[in-house]
Amino acid sequence: MGPGRVRASKNTAFMRFIEPHAHMVSRTTDDYADLATAGCVALCEPAFWAGFDRGSADGFRDYFRQLTEYEPRRASNYGIKHFTWLCINPKESEDMALAADVLSVIPEFMECSNVLGIGEIGLNKNSRNEIKVLEQHVDLAASHDQLVLVHTPHLEDKHKGTRLILDVIKNDSRINPERVMIDHVEEHTIGMVLDAGHWGGMTLYPESKCSPARAIDMIERFGSDRLWWDAACDWGPSVPLAVPRTACEMRRRGHDEKLIEKVIFGNPKTFLSQSERFNL
Repeated sequence: MGPGRVRASKNTAFMRFIEPHAHMVSRTTDDYADLATAGCVALCEPAFWAGFDRGSADGFRDYFRQLTEYEPRRASNYGIKHFTWLCINPKESEDMALAADVLSVIPEFMECSNVLGIGEIGLNKNSRNEIKVLEQHVDLAASHDQLVLVHTPHLEDKHKGTRLILDVIKNDSRINPERVMIDHVEEHTIGMVLDAGHWGGMTLYPESKCSPARAIDMIERFGSDRLWWDAACDWGPSVPLAVPRTACEMRRRGHDEKLIEKVIFGNPKTFLSQSERFNL
């Protein structure tokens, strides 16, 4: 359906927000329409797994073109600004030769106008090869003064994986902790992320990661500084409108409108604006 399409979405009310983590290559154009209707003014799309393992760096080169050329045009049809991050994701990092080839391709796209940094890098199974590729990504980000977006594991030990990730970042003295977003935090990892000086993202999934109620509980427990919510909508069970729906639940629980706006708009804007390319 074309750019003029508007569909009301239940359990949402119009409010300005930024969707800081969404894999729109896996979503239909209808999702852009719904996001715009709900108040989304910008979204960020990290590079991730395509639902299958790619076989060559050329596959990633085509994917990076999709993120830097096609998706921004699709988003602009609905008045949404589209930004992106580049990497080889942790799921495909076991192949060290492929990872090296992809890492050599990334600089070709780092000057594109919607590229904010390196991400979503991190760990999937906490393996040695994944850690080596993570270190190489961190070096690339430091060498080019880029923001960093990190995926924490949910298939293996998240606490252990998060600790390994924090150690890798800490070991590179060129990285400013405030320029690193550690995503998919949960109750047992959010504290260590904030204590390390990083930002933390709570991913609102229907079946895993973090529910809206738990996300609000964490805001109530840890405060709202250096935290955001994201949908991380992709090929699997996920909800593109998770952020505004959780904001509605936060309002129902009696929270101040200024606090809600801080979490869904102010905080992501503050972090992302550390890149000169992020402009609203």
